[in-house]
Amino acid sequence: PPLTLPRVVQPQLVIRFSFFSFVYFLALNIMSWYPNETGCKNLVTKQGEPPGDTKKEVVCCMTTKAEKPTLQGQRIKTRKRDEKAKYDPVGFRDAILQGLIDAGSDLEAVNKYLDQAGSKLKYRTYGETLFDILIAGGILTPGGGISEDGIDSGPVRTNMCVFGAPDDSYETLRGYAVVFTRLMRRYKYLEKMFYEEMKKVLVYLKGFGEGDRIRLARCVAIWTSDSLLDPKVLATLLQDHLVKDGLAADFICEVLLTAKNLKDLNTVRSLLRKAGLDSRLMEFLQANKRTDENFKNLFQQKGLEEILGIYKNLEKETSLKELQIYLSQQVNEGASVKDIIVGVQEIAKKNSIQEPQIVSAIWSSVMDAVEWNKKEELVADQALKHLRVYAPLFAANTKTDRAELTLLVKVQEFCYDNMNFMKVFQKIVILFYKSEVLSEEVILKWYKDGHATKGKSIFLDQLKKFVEWLQNAEEESEESGEEEED
Repeated sequence: PPLTLPRVVQPQLVIRFSFFSFVYFLALNIMSWYPNETGCKNLVTKQGEPPGDTKKEVVCCMTTKAEKPTLQGQRIKTRKRDEKAKYDPVGFRDAILQGLIDAGSDLEAVNKYLDQAGSKLKYRTYGETLFDILIAGGILTPGGGISEDGIDSGPVRTNMCVFGAPDDSYETLRGYAVVFTRLMRRYKYLEKMFYEEMKKVLVYLKGFGEGDRIRLARCVAIWTSDSLLDPKVLATLLQDHLVKDGLAADFICEVLLTAKNLKDLNTVRSLLRKAGLDSRLMEFLQANKRTDENFKNLFQQKGLEEILGIYKNLEKETSLKELQIYLSQQVNEGASVKDIIVGVQEIAKKNSIQEPQIVSAIWSSVMDAVEWNKKEELVADQALKHLRVYAPLFAANTKTDRAELTLLVKVQEFCYDNMNFMKVFQKIVILFYKSEVLSEEVILKWYKDGHATKGKSIFLDQLKKFVEWLQNAEEESEESGEEEED
């Protein structure tokens, strides 16, 4: 007979069923938290395989996360642009050396080969290696040696380079230097690499022979004179180990002597200024030999006596800058005129600065310290009031006629360059005359033939009546002197 359930289920049965259900689900959760090989993993067949297949896969029976599909036998190809080429300077060197061997000793053939090889070989990647070869004949190692990597498979250096030039004459080295010039004109991006290369090569001077250093110095002079190489690279020579061994002094002297012989002394002066070495030549001497006597002997022995004159002039310019800075600071800060006079005399004495240079610096500093009125009718009173304060400073530094005339010409040029001062020139001259800054002899000298060309006719006309008064006063004083003698 069919099984029938009673309509009313006893409460005890319901409680027992609920309790066992709770225990069962709790056990399942605990098993999912602590999986192991024996308790919660079963061997199941892969989907789609017939029963009894020996291929099995271990799958956690309690996980609900679906297995991610995988692609097998698929090869992902890297794009060509994303592939990183192997850096192989030795291989590049071998290719360049072979090309130079084929070109032989003909520099024109070398130029032609290097020009064509740029489209095949990676100059942009191996620029440093390329310049190593063209300068030293092979890949330079730290210290100035030549790398012998790959020596078993072929040559590692060539004589078709600057160091391998047959002699160190200017004519011979000019041909080797032109190789670099033509190469960088063809491939402009090599210019920056060449500058960095030369900084490295100069550090390695100690590792080169004396003949190699001479060849390199003369080529550097050619490159800097032709604007192929920035002269600032020469500042690399001021490294302790190069200065200590005397290599820095010998190298810079050879560069300067070559520049002088190739062109002229102005080229040497320009080279020093562009290199930032115009005021640092003394630093090329060893620390314990930095005296004027040793400095003089060095450049005389090297045939560079003219450098001594250049250096003295540069020292004067440096001293004048120091004086100009001091004056500008004192005037802008409103220091007392007496203190400024003392400070100026100390600087002038220490650096042997002459009065004409001093008074020019004073005029520039005093006039630059004021923001002048834009209105012509007001600027005259402003200028006279300002100059009256500093008249004693001018008077203390115009003890000679030359200094007075220099000041008067400075006033003339300033009034011409600043249109609002065109009508103030006469008043400034009279103020300086009354303050005993300018003498009547110097004013008359200026009026006659000592003036500058700027605004000459205007300023001569302004001072015409004052000069006539001075001349009459001079004649009257002469007549009175003659009467006293009689």
